[in-house]
Amino acid sequence: MPFSLNKTAKSSIDPKGVIIALTVIVAWLGSLLYLLQVQVDFSNWWTYLAVVIQTHLYTGLFITAHDAMHGLVSENKRVNHTLGWLSALLFSYNFYWKLFPKHHEHHRFVATEKDPDYHPSQKFLLWYWSFIKGYVSIWQVLLMAVTFNLLKLFIPQENLIVFWMLPAILATLQLFYFGTYLPHRGTHINKHHSSSQSTNHVWAFISCYFFGYHYEHHDSPGTPWWRLWRIKEKSIV
Repeated sequence: MPFSLNKTAKSSIDPKGVIIALTVIVAWLGSLLYLLQVQVDFSNWWTYLAVVIQTHLYTGLFITAHDAMHGLVSENKRVNHTLGWLSALLFSYNFYWKLFPKHHEHHRFVATEKDPDYHPSQKFLLWYWSFIKGYVSIWQVLLMAVTFNLLKLFIPQENLIVFWMLPAILATLQLFYFGTYLPHRGTHINKHHSSSQSTNHVWAFISCYFFGYHYEHHDSPGTPWWRLWRIKEKSIV
């Protein structure tokens, strides 16, 4: 293993981390299996709600992989990394051990030229394109294409596109906008070069699993996503 866990992670990890990680994975998988069987009806508002929910669950997969990169899913390194690897893989064949060093570089060199998540132009489209190029490889595209062509032999193409592929694309936009662009755009004089959204725990969860509380995450990278709201509460006392 070429990289160690974040040194600031807690020495004692809450055992609920595994349960929460498995809940996200099972919820994503169960929802997807159900949606791939239903009739796609663009005249029904439920179809659009299903896309939103599936997008949110895709984002949850990435957040789970992210927490594993900080060693926060399980004290057992094998379990921690396995769940992180699986979560990343289910999100359009992202490769956990490719994401791992990049994310820790982001923490070490936040908002500098060495930060793989940062773009000096500050322009949304250029930054998003740079973000996508940095995290999407030709191998992912090929694996998605092969999987799509195999699955369409058994599952309607419309379902695959609407409930499997589209939510994955939208989730990258959700992760980028709430977890990278908003927190790091502009100039910040604080030590983490990050901003934090206003306190609203419901919106913070819906928007990006509390990662709108981004300064708090950088200040306490040993806190799992589902406890970031507590760090936010302490910061406003």
